[in-house]
Amino acid sequence: MSTHAKRERLLLADLLEAAGPDAPTLCEGWRTRDLAAHVVVRERRPDAAAGSLVPALKERQDRVQAEFADKPYEELIRLIRTGPPRFSPFMIKQVDEGANVVEFYVHAEDVRRAQPDWSARELDPVFADALWSRLERMARLLGRKAPVGLVLRRPNGQTAVAHRGTPVVTASGEPGELVMYLYGRQDVAKVALDGEPDAIERLRETKQLGI
Repeated sequence: MSTHAKRERLLLADLLEAAGPDAPTLCEGWRTRDLAAHVVVRERRPDAAAGSLVPALKERQDRVQAEFADKPYEELIRLIRTGPPRFSPFMIKQVDEGANVVEFYVHAEDVRRAQPDWSARELDPVFADALWSRLERMARLLGRKAPVGLVLRRPNGQTAVAHRGTPVVTASGEPGELVMYLYGRQDVAKVALDGEPDAIERLRETKQLGI
């Protein structure tokens, strides 16, 4: 049975292929070629991908990613579709699901929602639950720099605390939209904010959500 991560991987590859190498994305400063290179480096060059977490390695990451971005675009798409190399930890189903479901979903939406005619994607309930489960575990990390208290609420009433504090703003929406919101894509996430007007404004102005 296909896993969520495998399905999102193939969707991301299809979207990147259809958009071509020079289409815009939601990742500031990145065209589709840059995003494709990022995905490949993350899976195939862990020595460079660590720059996302270790500032001292950021320059190396940028250099390696630029080298991959110079490769033929078709090759990058092929590498995304075929997946990680044989001995990569990502070859383990549990690791792939844990690390890549949200990664590929967000980046697929980075391609889709950068287009002027995009529309919200309807997610099946099982996948929505999978995204919510991961969001619950990551909420405190992603929302740690929020300027106000932040609670996430999905339509069925389930909630997760992203940041403790006062005043509190509640962000309500489908799990996929809340994922986009908490990963710093607030401008395109379909969520409703409820709370004191000043607190909502502070939250809307922040650029501090996400990793």
